[in-house]
Amino acid sequence: MRILFLGDVVGRTGRDSVVGALPRLRADLRADLVIVNAENASHGFGLAPDMARAIFTAGADVITLGNHAWDRRELIPYIAETPRLIRPINFPPGTPGAGNALVELTDGRRALVLNAMGRLYMEALDCPFRGAAVELARHRLGVTVAAIVIDFHAEATSEKMAFGHSFDGQVSLVVGTHTHCPTADHQVLPGGTAYISDAGMCGDYDSVIGMQKDLAIARFWRRMPGERLQPAEGPATLSGVFVETDDATGLARRIAPLREGGRLSPIRPSV
Repeated sequence: MRILFLGDVVGRTGRDSVVGALPRLRADLRADLVIVNAENASHGFGLAPDMARAIFTAGADVITLGNHAWDRRELIPYIAETPRLIRPINFPPGTPGAGNALVELTDGRRALVLNAMGRLYMEALDCPFRGAAVELARHRLGVTVAAIVIDFHAEATSEKMAFGHSFDGQVSLVVGTHTHCPTADHQVLPGGTAYISDAGMCGDYDSVIGMQKDLAIARFWRRMPGERLQPAEGPATLSGVFVETDDATGLARRIAPLREGGRLSPIRPSV
């Protein structure tokens, strides 16, 4: 299976770039499964239903969220009726939506996508390790599902690495999101799970993690609250990863970064 994952979509420039490029990327990479993290798509904070619809229409199979999941309250009824839009699985019981999506591909194969959120330097949620383990106990990679992808939305690379190693051999891909900076540690772990600490963002990198520089810098200099941060609106770099799995086992054969447009050096996976 060919899996394309695009990191956090930030603001209008990120949305426009993803919606514009995704049909071409899906075709060029012959991607079977496309996942997009879009929790910062609405002015950098949250996701509106019309934005989610546009990303789905462009070719995303699943949209994942994170700590800004509920910044746009109109998403609450939408997520309840949209099973391919998922929020972290370790939100408390009773939270709207679901933390996983079971997707059937056009050829009949099924893929499981999970979203979990870290707790180190983040909100105090239920344990993401135990939450993921409970869900994974219901599925068997290469038997009941052809691929399993986990978007682990977390701050600390230590927690992300521990999470990846915890589920090595049980899932196809553990991909970190949230910090908006693509890491260079993409690898296939010893047990066969593809891993990267952070996929990066789809947004303007002439910024402070996607936000306009002046407002963000002022907060660090003055240590006082100021104006609400606004997304940077220059040319976006699309950042993500491409993974190819073994059809028999569901484990990863390879993982490669993807970056195009904007300021970062471009890199395209070979096909």
